[in-house]
Amino acid sequence: MSNEAHASPAASESLFKNRFYQTVLISNIFLQIGIWVRNFAILMFVTEKTNSDPLAISLISVVEFAPIFVFGFIGGAFADRWKPKRTMIWCDFLSALSVFAVLITLQFESWETVYLATFVSAILSQFSQPSVMKMFKQHIHPEKVQQGMALFQSLMAIFMVLGPSLGIFAYQHFGIYISIGVMGVAFLISAVVLFRLPPDMEEEKKGKRETKIMQELADGFRYVWNSTTLRVLGITFAIAGFSVGIIQTLGLFVVTERLGQPKEFLQFLLMVSGIAMLVGGALVMVIAKKVAPQILLAFGMLVSAFCILGIGWSTSIPLTLTLQFLNGLTLPCIQIGINTMILKWTEQSFVGRVNGVLSPLFTGMMVIMMSTAAY
Repeated sequence: MSNEAHASPAASESLFKNRFYQTVLISNIFLQIGIWVRNFAILMFVTEKTNSDPLAISLISVVEFAPIFVFGFIGGAFADRWKPKRTMIWCDFLSALSVFAVLITLQFESWETVYLATFVSAILSQFSQPSVMKMFKQHIHPEKVQQGMALFQSLMAIFMVLGPSLGIFAYQHFGIYISIGVMGVAFLISAVVLFRLPPDMEEEKKGKRETKIMQELADGFRYVWNSTTLRVLGITFAIAGFSVGIIQTLGLFVVTERLGQPKEFLQFLLMVSGIAMLVGGALVMVIAKKVAPQILLAFGMLVSAFCILGIGWSTSIPLTLTLQFLNGLTLPCIQIGINTMILKWTEQSFVGRVNGVLSPLFTGMMVIMMSTAAY
């Protein structure tokens, strides 16, 4: 605890003056550009190549989220072993490298390799994301954590508004080659920006590490199981993943079948959600110190459940957009509540492993449902 107190800046310090927070925000901007161009350029490309084949479209989601289930456990354990700054830089660099490799293979008319760009970057994110959380624990004062998460959520909301249009614009005006090139450059710039991060903290000398990776994985599971809060959060993750797996895959068909609109209309649904998330993130920042994270999480999930029922039932564009807005308004409550609870109830030395246990519970159920949603 003394190390954490020493590492965390004063509660009165502005988040925007924090070197770690500045750097991660800038890096995340470039990551979001790469991710959104990837998501929508590949979605449009595969939809055209396969004549809107549901299996091919659902496979995009599977290759994006399956690695989270497979590598989430391992990534979290290694994040606790490795130096987080170095891990984050290498993950972004290797993501860029994999994208450029896909660009080369496309020259030989092997269009299926576009799935590889998503697959590799999804694997690497399982090593970098727990490292971000670990550095968050080190460099952000506990009283600022919920506010910091709210600002991150606001950035994601901005890209929910801009990202779909950016991806579709890149694909429609420049084609798949330029779109994939933009992805690679964005990941590369993110890696360069991360060199601004504060040096990795040296942990207390404990001699040569005697525990093996499998033992540390088991320790992570035990740590979650022995914490009532984290155990309940894990069950919540699994149930939510079951639902999100269907929603994530069938969003395109809500647009084309329920609303009778062309596939490009999906960007407007996501833009409405993004605007709502921006407003919701700002509201959560205001009430962050007054509302417990578990209350935020429960409220967000309850409202989201009713909104998604309505979206699936509706054939009216105004009603669907209204429900989408209300759903987006409460999504920051879910994301901020989850991340704050993980950081609040987890010791610094276990942050990576706790992420590595909880995230796969969510994504494991999600991938199972994604694989069956097309049927």
